[in-house]
Amino acid sequence: MVMKEADTAKNKEKLEKLRLAAEQFCTRLGRYRMPFAWTAVHLANIVSSAGQPDRDSDSEGERRPAWTDRRRRGPQDRTSSGDDACSFSGFRPATLTVTNFFKQEAERLSDEDLFKFLADMRRPTSLLRRLRPVTAQLKIDISPAPENPHFCLSPELLHVKPYPDPRGRPTKEILEFPAREVYAPHTSYRSLLYVYPHSLNFSSRQGSVRNLAVRVQYMAGEDPSQALPVIFGKSSCSEFTREAFTPVVYHNKSPEFYEEFKLRLPACVTENHHLLFTFYHVSCQPRPGTALETPVGFTWIPLLQHGRLRTGPFCLPVSVDQPPPSYSVLTPDVALPGMRWVDGHKGVFSVELTAVSSVHPQDPHLDKFFTLVHVLEEGAFPFRLKDAVLSEGTVEQELRASLAALRLASPEPLVAFSHHVLDKLVRLVVRPPVIGGQIVNLGRGAFEAMAHVVSLVHRSLEGAQDTRGHCPLLAAYVYYAFRLPGTEPSLPGGAPPVTVQPATLARGPGRPASLYLARSKSISSSNPDLAVAPGSVDDEVSRILASKGIDRSHSWVNAAYAPGGSKAVLRRAPPYCGADPRQAIDRSSSRTSSCLESSSSSPPTTQPRPTVQKLLHEELALQWVVSGSAVREAVLQHAWFFFQLMVKSMMLHLLLGQKLDTPRKLRFPGRFLDDIAALVGSVGLEVITRVHKDAELAERLNASLAFFLSDLLSLVDRGFVFSLVRALYKQVATRLQSAPNPAVLLTLRMDFTRILCSHEHYVTLNLPCCPLSPPASPSPSVSSTASQSSTFSSQAPDPKVISMFELSGPFRQQHFLAGLLLTELALAMEPEAEGASLLHKKAICAVHTLLCSHDADPRYAEATVKARVAELYLPLLSLSRDTLPRLHDFAEGPGQRSRLASMLDSDTEGEGDAGGTINPSVAMAIAGGPLAPGSRASISQGPATAARSGYALSAESSRTLLVCVLWVLKNAEPALLQRWAADLTLPQLGRVLDLLYLCLAAFEYKGKKAFERINSLTFKKSLDMKARLEEAILGTIGARQEMVRRSRERSPFGNQENVRWRKSITHWRQTSDRVDKTKDEMEHEALVDGNLATEASLVVLDTLEIIVQTVMLSEARESILGAVLKVVLYSLGSAQSALFLQHGLATQRALVSKGEAHWCLFHLGRGGQFPELLFEEDTELCADLCLRLLRHCGSRISAIRTHASASLYLLMRQNFEIGNNFARVKMQVTMSLSSLVGTTQNFSEEHLRRSLKTILTYAEEDVGLRDSTFAEQVQDLMFNLHMILTDTVKMKEHQEDPEMLIDLMYRIARGYQGSPDLRLTWLQNMAGKHAELGNHAEAAQCMVHAAALVAEYLALLEDSRHLPVGCVSFQNISSNVLEESAISDDILSPDEEGFCSGKHFTEMGLVGLLEQAAVYFTMGGLYEAVNEVYKTLIPILEAHRDYKKLAAVHGKLQEAFTKIMHQSSGWERVFGTYFRVGFYGSRFGDLDEQEFVYKEPSITKLAEISHRLEEFYTERFGEDVVEIIKDSNPVDKTKLDPQKAYIQITYVEPHFDTYELKDRVTYFDRNYGLRTFLFCTPFTPDGRAHGELPEQHKRKTLLSTAHAFPYIKTRIRVCHREETVLTPVEVAIEDMQKKTRELAFATEQDPPDAKMLQMVLQGSVGPTVNQGPLEVAQVFLAEIPEDPKLFRHHNKLRLCFKDFCKKCEDALRKNKALIGPDQKEYHRELERNYSRLREALQPLLTQRLPQLLAPNTAGLRNSLNRASFRKTDL
Repeated sequence: MVMKEADTAKNKEKLEKLRLAAEQFCTRLGRYRMPFAWTAVHLANIVSSAGQPDRDSDSEGERRPAWTDRRRRGPQDRTSSGDDACSFSGFRPATLTVTNFFKQEAERLSDEDLFKFLADMRRPTSLLRRLRPVTAQLKIDISPAPENPHFCLSPELLHVKPYPDPRGRPTKEILEFPAREVYAPHTSYRSLLYVYPHSLNFSSRQGSVRNLAVRVQYMAGEDPSQALPVIFGKSSCSEFTREAFTPVVYHNKSPEFYEEFKLRLPACVTENHHLLFTFYHVSCQPRPGTALETPVGFTWIPLLQHGRLRTGPFCLPVSVDQPPPSYSVLTPDVALPGMRWVDGHKGVFSVELTAVSSVHPQDPHLDKFFTLVHVLEEGAFPFRLKDAVLSEGTVEQELRASLAALRLASPEPLVAFSHHVLDKLVRLVVRPPVIGGQIVNLGRGAFEAMAHVVSLVHRSLEGAQDTRGHCPLLAAYVYYAFRLPGTEPSLPGGAPPVTVQPATLARGPGRPASLYLARSKSISSSNPDLAVAPGSVDDEVSRILASKGIDRSHSWVNAAYAPGGSKAVLRRAPPYCGADPRQAIDRSSSRTSSCLESSSSSPPTTQPRPTVQKLLHEELALQWVVSGSAVREAVLQHAWFFFQLMVKSMMLHLLLGQKLDTPRKLRFPGRFLDDIAALVGSVGLEVITRVHKDAELAERLNASLAFFLSDLLSLVDRGFVFSLVRALYKQVATRLQSAPNPAVLLTLRMDFTRILCSHEHYVTLNLPCCPLSPPASPSPSVSSTASQSSTFSSQAPDPKVISMFELSGPFRQQHFLAGLLLTELALAMEPEAEGASLLHKKAICAVHTLLCSHDADPRYAEATVKARVAELYLPLLSLSRDTLPRLHDFAEGPGQRSRLASMLDSDTEGEGDAGGTINPSVAMAIAGGPLAPGSRASISQGPATAARSGYALSAESSRTLLVCVLWVLKNAEPALLQRWAADLTLPQLGRVLDLLYLCLAAFEYKGKKAFERINSLTFKKSLDMKARLEEAILGTIGARQEMVRRSRERSPFGNQENVRWRKSITHWRQTSDRVDKTKDEMEHEALVDGNLATEASLVVLDTLEIIVQTVMLSEARESILGAVLKVVLYSLGSAQSALFLQHGLATQRALVSKGEAHWCLFHLGRGGQFPELLFEEDTELCADLCLRLLRHCGSRISAIRTHASASLYLLMRQNFEIGNNFARVKMQVTMSLSSLVGTTQNFSEEHLRRSLKTILTYAEEDVGLRDSTFAEQVQDLMFNLHMILTDTVKMKEHQEDPEMLIDLMYRIARGYQGSPDLRLTWLQNMAGKHAELGNHAEAAQCMVHAAALVAEYLALLEDSRHLPVGCVSFQNISSNVLEESAISDDILSPDEEGFCSGKHFTEMGLVGLLEQAAVYFTMGGLYEAVNEVYKTLIPILEAHRDYKKLAAVHGKLQEAFTKIMHQSSGWERVFGTYFRVGFYGSRFGDLDEQEFVYKEPSITKLAEISHRLEEFYTERFGEDVVEIIKDSNPVDKTKLDPQKAYIQITYVEPHFDTYELKDRVTYFDRNYGLRTFLFCTPFTPDGRAHGELPEQHKRKTLLSTAHAFPYIKTRIRVCHREETVLTPVEVAIEDMQKKTRELAFATEQDPPDAKMLQMVLQGSVGPTVNQGPLEVAQVFLAEIPEDPKLFRHHNKLRLCFKDFCKKCEDALRKNKALIGPDQKEYHRELERNYSRLREALQPLLTQRLPQLLAPNTAGLRNSLNRASFRKTDL
């Protein structure tokens, strides 16, 4: 009935009647419900659309859930499961408005019917039209749930904290029924039962039974009053009700239901508890004498059967009569006498029960196990188990069978009850049951069952394991749930029970797995706020056991108070802890692992029963040792669990037994320690034997064993643990000798050592307070310093100090763990087999991580404490020194690593490496040879092995090792380092200096740009990986090739790049860095890098000071100080901070000044030697020093400029004091400034001028030298430097014009023609600039000129047969080199001081220049010139017997000749492209009307150079000023605009005369030493460029340059110009000759090229539109010329055509031999074209000129002679 609102007044009476009727029906039938309508909402669509940003998803916005959205998605989306069909990440709150409801049909209420409707709604069909719609509207607010919602009710309607206000609107949690099995343990109490009535069939029931309702009750007995209020009510009713009704289906005798009833099961369900179902007929219409409800049937379900909860589907018969008494213990299936049943006792009522309970396992095996354990605990015999009655005689057998059957339990309930199962198994082990007065030992069975349960849990949760293969559920059990049975700890003061966890850092789930070892080391400070009553157990240890589980009783702070310490006191044991474990063992009747004690803590029972208590850790160890193979395998798979369980049991035993104060040796009995030793030995053997069969298991076992031993260090006697570790090491060492791949075993042992060393009290365990040999005095006085430094000169090393710095026996015995770690590091540096790189990385990272943790640990914050810690790592210095040749070479240039060592080694010929670990031959190999030894004296103190080349370390590993070295150097006690340095031999000290040099190079600051470049490279790498993935997907790369590629990149345990080890993760993992980093991150990285660079440099500087203090009285002081100065100079030359530069410059001044009191370099009458050495002999040092100081004189920071100016002035003053002249320093400073301004881009001329002015002021105000000429000489030097700076200004103006910049540098170099040092410097500057621009040929020419300059100087000194005779010897390399011969006797005297004093004016300098020239020639592809260079170099090397370099030279020659052979045709290398460039206009200044030939890179087009020059000069002169002259005709200056700048560019080719071509045979010959160039300009008499054949002329222009290409410049001025004009017939002759040559080349090419041959043939014989060969013949050969002068040209053209026809015929013949069957028709077409061409040419070629037979007249012009041509000289 529908009434409109507008008709309310009319229908007032009807509405009132309807309201009254509704009230009556609600009063009478309000407790019943009837299905009315239904609808469905597709949540996946709602969530997906809510996450889209373009749709309104606020809570105010409404959304209509359309199933058509789902339909519009692709078919591939429909196949996905509902779990992953949508993403909740972007889901936001929304309001749903539902309007499409459908009337519920009474006959279609089952789940299957609803599922069909839903399927129809997904794909709308005509079926939905049959449904009756209902007009209604429903609004639903849907939003994502917060993490911790307030006012939350659990599924049991319990308040979940936080619940701030009881009156708040609650949020109810819905219990999930997952579609898949969920493996999670019960951690809270829950016991719920769900009842689902499905259907009822009363079709055969007589009487009025149509409107059926089912009442559900939970009965605790049979009386109606015993219905329990455990049924959850509806939302508008009370929380719990005693009964609930199903909906009524009107007039249906076989209704179906979709109702769910939720019940709360009582904690204790008994045999009488049952569900009672009562069926009612409901009378809808009130009739007199008829009740509202009429009971028409009864049925029930007993909830317990044989002690198990009954669940699942049931089909029950229904009784017409009420059940009789005692019915609840029977099922309705039993036919009770005297009862009537519907449909003859058939099942007519379908119902299903589902339980979610933490009390009832719902698994028969678990049920039986729990039941039997309960029976044993209660001792209630006999007991009925299902149909059997168990007595005391049979229960043991049943229990053993039940233990064995636990492996058959279903995984889901087993995991859910895993804590309870494990607790019961532990109880069976610890408290063996007493049956009939006899102890039943179930330890083995319980241990086996525990192993199988752990395996099942692991298998069920395989996907949830962490990176170490640990199951988090089992780890949580050990961490939180495990307790020793019946011994709940009660701490003083009534404190709650503590939570105990294993004593392993970052292993339990209570700690994040990402906790770094460095952070875990910083938790050792005790908590002063925790108050504990006096007389209790050790408060700190108790807190550790309660919170972190780490034994801190022997921390460094209270080590003195530990048992055996200096302040240890005897403590009286508590009275309840007086039982001696050994007596208890003697009392035991059989060989068990524990004492048997009477349990005094068990609750009192009515009848006292004897109980026996064992110790779990002892039983676990015993059972593990004696277990069989199958059980042992299961235990080994998950050994970590049993190890952790054992450790926690041991800790609880100590804590609860008040034994924490007991000495460690008495804490545990000897038999238990024997079992531990046997267990550790067997597990270690398993690791070794399985490493090649199952590497993953071996790695897990190895890590678990290491963590176990680390835990034992906190609990038992440490000497015992160390003996176990030593035994394991011996096991591995024995197996290493026969292992096929020792690297894998070494890697496992390295992991083992790393984990063991991660103990929190690692430092204390190494006994750092008892050093082997303390320094003579912690703060040595002057006298002690002198006495110690004298050791260096006497060469009598102190064995005690040496033992502290070497991996000696005493060191490893005193510092056990540190000795193990450093021994592993030493061994890791040895192998050359596969996996060495991984070993390097693991070993070095382990040391690095430990040092990081020490540095961050507040316990070691004090400098004195850190010095003690650093003593543990002193052997790292010797180890790194010996490993130096294999470290990555961060320094630029080859051989830099061992330069200082070889320098010192050369000073001590015949001296052995006495007292060191390397014998003299090995030391010599390190110092001079390229092969770096990888072996030292054996770690086991055996004889030294032979030197061999080791596996080179990667850059990352090298940096990490060097940072460890720097940490030790920084924190070690200086006096100890000084004594160590005093005991070193000269070669060893040289290697130490090389190590410091390498540290500076490794941590040099690269700047922000370097990080940006690395970031871009990383991004590019990610793109490469993406491209590789696309290749794999598209199938362009095979799976086998990809697998082979990966296997080559893989190490023994997979890809190990970018890894960091932390204690919580034993597997190596990839770092998950983002591909691109933000600007802030890169700036932060650059800041950290800069700070690290400064710190490293300062540490190196401090170490150098210690070395200088040590060697100041040594005989070899000069050479050592020179090496030290080289390290200082390198540090000053790298990018450094202002802080370091000030210290570094002060150090440099102290080194070179003899008046410094700080280092006392020159006292006792022996001073002044090192400065003379610096200024007179080692010119390279002086040059480097001047260059560094000048660079810092130009710094933008005033403080640095001040220090650098002072250093440079003191250098001049020192040199002047030696000989009243400082010509050498003057020359070196001038050369350095020239080099600086020529190579440095961001050079600050202004700041350098300020520094020069400061130096001048110093000289003028120097009182000590006022009467000398020093000030005048300084002033003269400053003037020269100012002139160089003026040239620098000009160079900066032309910085963007490479040609002009090179010209300017060339001009400056020519200006220094009389100063060889400076000319050589500028030639090197030019070479560097050319190399930077990619002009390798020009850079090579600069080096050849420099070498010629040096050769001229050396020829003046002496006449050596092996040396080149000046510049003449270099003519074969370049004809330009003769200009260096200007250096002669009248210009230069070789003996004059200050001249030719650089390092290059020596034979070795000449060799270096020639080698560099050869390198540049090779880079430029000029391999023939490389041969000429080596022709000059080889005699010098032969004279020096330098066979190593000779071998390298001949190897490079072989490579060069091989490349020449492979590139003989010349097409593979293009040497350069040449252009004539003319400049016209006054704006060009000196360049006006100048012509140059430019050499451009290969294959440069005319448009490219034209655009480059136009763009450059436009930027310089302005817009609309520069114009490019397009043609190549002569330029008329009068027609040009004087306000503009004109550039004419023409492509030119090298030109050779006929006689030259005889010598220039190869492609290289025709592209090297070029002086003449040709370009052609076509023209016609009327001014056009091109015209008809009879009027087409050509102008040939020959240009000659001042020097030959390649030269030290890329552009050379044109010095001569010659022009030749060709007549039309001469042009035709040239064209035909060119075509003939092309045909001949294509025909004779080897190997033949068919395509090229056909292209040339087609252009020769094919029909052409104009100016083809036929047209040329018809124009010039059709008639005999009238002018007799042209007869010879006519005849020559005719001969050219004859030759052309002959070559065409040869080409056709060649083509016929090359073509296949598919090209025969094409060839026939070519032959036809050739025949037509030959027929047309035949009459033209047969004409004869009889006049040619007559003699030549005098008037005829010989037009073929170039001398007769019209020429114009420039």
